[in-house]
Amino acid sequence: MARFLSRPLAFSSRSSLLRGVPVFAAGSMEPRCSGCLLLLLLLGTSGFFQSYAVEVVMKDASNATCLYARWMMRFLIKYETNSSDYKNVTLNLPSDVTHNGSVCGSDTEAALLAIQFGEGHSWSVNFTKTNETYQGDFVTFTYNTNDAAVFPDAKRKGPITIVAKDDMRPVQLNSVFVCHNIDSFEAENVTQIYWNATVQAFVQNGTIGKKESRCRADTPTSAPTVPPTIANVTAAPATTVSPAPTTSPKPVENPDIGNYSLKSGNKTCLLATVGLQLNISQDKPLLININPKTTSADGTCGNTTATLRLNDGNSTLIGFTFAVKNTSAGVQKFYLKEVNVTLFNRLNGSVISSADNSNFSQWDAYLGSSYMCRKEQTLQINEDLQVHTFNLWIQPFLVKANKFSTAQECSLDDDSILIPIVVGASLAGLIAIIVIAYIIGRRKSYAGYQTL
Repeated sequence: MARFLSRPLAFSSRSSLLRGVPVFAAGSMEPRCSGCLLLLLLLGTSGFFQSYAVEVVMKDASNATCLYARWMMRFLIKYETNSSDYKNVTLNLPSDVTHNGSVCGSDTEAALLAIQFGEGHSWSVNFTKTNETYQGDFVTFTYNTNDAAVFPDAKRKGPITIVAKDDMRPVQLNSVFVCHNIDSFEAENVTQIYWNATVQAFVQNGTIGKKESRCRADTPTSAPTVPPTIANVTAAPATTVSPAPTTSPKPVENPDIGNYSLKSGNKTCLLATVGLQLNISQDKPLLININPKTTSADGTCGNTTATLRLNDGNSTLIGFTFAVKNTSAGVQKFYLKEVNVTLFNRLNGSVISSADNSNFSQWDAYLGSSYMCRKEQTLQINEDLQVHTFNLWIQPFLVKANKFSTAQECSLDDDSILIPIVVGASLAGLIAIIVIAYIIGRRKSYAGYQTL
C-alpha cells in the first residue's frame, strides 16, 4: 500500500517574492550579491510561480514503511511542430498525481517509484541495492504530445518515452538521500529538473534513517582562504573620516576561465576551457559572470553530435551542442550548432527565462583538431540574451590522451593576416612617393630647359 500527498507551494509575484528573503548560494548560507536579486527583478513575471511537492510513502505487507520519497520536479521539453520549427515548453506536476506501479523492492527485486500525471504523462525511477548501499538505476519519463494544452501543433503525436541512466551516487542503507538545490540532466530533447528531494529506498524496520547523504549540488564549494601573515597584512594609517564621494558603478570584469571535461567510460571525450558571461537586455542591461568554481559540467558525447551542459550553482543552465558536417572537399569539420540558456529562480526553482538558438554555424574546425579563440566572442541567443565567451578552447570530438589536439585559431586571433597588409600598404606608399618625386623632378627639369 502507499500514501501519496501532493502539496501546493505557492510563491507570489515580484512585488512580494523578494521582500525580506535573501537568495543563497549553493552549499552556502551567505546571501548572493545584489546583482542576483536584480536578475530576479528584471526577469520575474507577474502572477504566481506555483509548484507542487510530491510525497510518496510505500508500505509493505506488515504496514511498515519500505520506500519514502518527497521531491519537486519539472521538465523542459523541445518538440517539433507541423511547420517544422521547434518550440520549448515547461511541464510542471499538477496537484492530482497518481502512483500506480510503485514497488517496495527486496533483496532480489528492484524498488520502483512511479507517478502518473496530466494527459498521459508518467515518470519513474528504479532502485537497486547491494549488501551495504542502494542507488537509482534508470529514470524513465513518458510525455504525451496528444496533450494539446502542453504541446500545441505537435508534429509527432502520442507517447514519447525517454530512458536515462541515473547518476545518483550509492547511498548507505539506513541513510536518506537529500538534495535541496536544483539538480538536472538532459536526455534527448528533455531536461529533467529536481530540487528539495528526500528519498530513501529499502527502508529497514519501517524507520526513515536520520543520517543524510547529500547530492553533488548540495556539496559546498569555496575558494581557499589565505591565512594572514606579516607579508600580506599591512596596518592602515590613520585618516580623517570624510563623506564618501559619489562614484559611478564599477564595470563588470571579465569572467574567470573554467576548465570542463566529459568522459565516456574511463576516457575523456570532450574538453573545454572558456570564460562565460551573460548579457541580459531587459529593462536595464545586466552582465552576469559564470563562476567556474561553482559550475558543474555534464553532457553527452557521440560520433556526430556532442552536448556540454554547464550548471553554475543552480541558477543558470547553459547548453552547447556541437555537430559534424562534410565540407565541399569531402573533409569533415565540427561546429557549434545550438546554444540554450535557462535561468532559474533560486527561491523556488521556477524557470524565469529560457532561450534557445539552434541556427549557429560557428567555432568550426577540422575533426580531430580543436578550436581556439582568445578574443571575446558574442553568441546572440535572442534579442534579449547574449552569451560572451573569453579565452575559448574547445574540442568536442576525438580527444586523445586527455589533451587538446592542434588548435585552429579564429580570425580574431590571426594577427598574421595584418603583416602582409601592413607591408603591402607601406610599399604602395613608398612607390607613390617615388613616383610623385620623379614627376616633380621632371617638371622642374622641363621648366629649366624652357628658360634656356
